[in-house]
Amino acid sequence: MLRVTKLTDYATVVLTVLAARPGAVLSAPELAEASGLEQPTVAKLLKPLAAAGLVQGFRGASGGYRLAKPAESVSLIEIVEAMEGPLGMTECSTAAGQCGIEHRCGVRNNWRRINDVVIDALRGVSLAQMLARAPHPPHVRSAQA
Repeated sequence: MLRVTKLTDYATVVLTVLAARPGAVLSAPELAEASGLEQPTVAKLLKPLAAAGLVQGFRGASGGYRLAKPAESVSLIEIVEAMEGPLGMTECSTAAGQCGIEHRCGVRNNWRRINDVVIDALRGVSLAQMLARAPHPPHVRSAQA
């Protein structure tokens, strides 16, 4: 099954907490409380998010973290890559020379196309859009016999 890691999912949750409070500086304990996550987990998330330039950290008594840029400017691919590195559906999707059968493989180009589609889909969704609740699917009535 293809899925993002829990830490990437949690990073998105923490970033949506910050996105819901534009300009606010929240401490790690405040972020943990607001997100429902444990404080050590939040602290672990903030380091790669700061290194990727997605959050800014401030030291001192009133220190904490805030988004480094508007939520509309942060795409999901940036979050995924901050937490997991470059997205690759397969070993050869991102770099050549990673596979012993690469020279005679007929599927590499198709995996690269699929990889690009997934990246484009993640690039097309912003952190601001993640704040909005997904619409509920329409209620389907069961047929009465």
